[in-house]
Amino acid sequence: MQLTHEKLYGLEHYARIRPEFRAKVMEHKTNRRLAIGSHATLYFEDSLTMQYQVQEMLRLERIFEPEGIQQELDVYNPLIPDGSNWKATFMLEYEDVEERRAALASLTGIEKTIWVQAEGCAMVYPIANEDMDRETGDKTAAVHFLRFELTPEMVTAIKQGAVVRAGIHHPNYYEEVQLPPQVRDSLAGYLR
Repeated sequence: MQLTHEKLYGLEHYARIRPEFRAKVMEHKTNRRLAIGSHATLYFEDSLTMQYQVQEMLRLERIFEPEGIQQELDVYNPLIPDGSNWKATFMLEYEDVEERRAALASLTGIEKTIWVQAEGCAMVYPIANEDMDRETGDKTAAVHFLRFELTPEMVTAIKQGAVVRAGIHHPNYYEEVQLPPQVRDSLAGYLR
């Protein structure tokens, strides 16, 4: 479900409801977060998480003109899944600056080695960073934007409660996890 001007709160109204809205979004995000090992996390996006991002950008930049609002919608709407895919922000998180620098240098191409799989179905690898280049020749970025295009069989299996696994098979970062039922169910709710 794409966001439109009509689905957004005006700046004054948003300022009044922001604490409650933020709390609602943060709670919602708990069932859309998947850690893959100690340093990699997928944050699965949807219309609510993107509305929060747009509302925050409009607030911070004090944007209220229709053209400016549309520019924000044009940036964030592509990150909303359309019913046959999952879209996620992938983050590599290291607290220590030197450790992060070394890790990013050793993890080039990691975004292409992430996968999701419903029981009985093939692994699905993402289309990464569709509108931008997120790595240089000597390092990867700490943030990537991914789209997992799911097959109809996979959608059916997930909606019927199949176990879903995810992982990273990179030479320098190899992890696999099973999606907790609440995360799988949250993601299944957006498939059709």
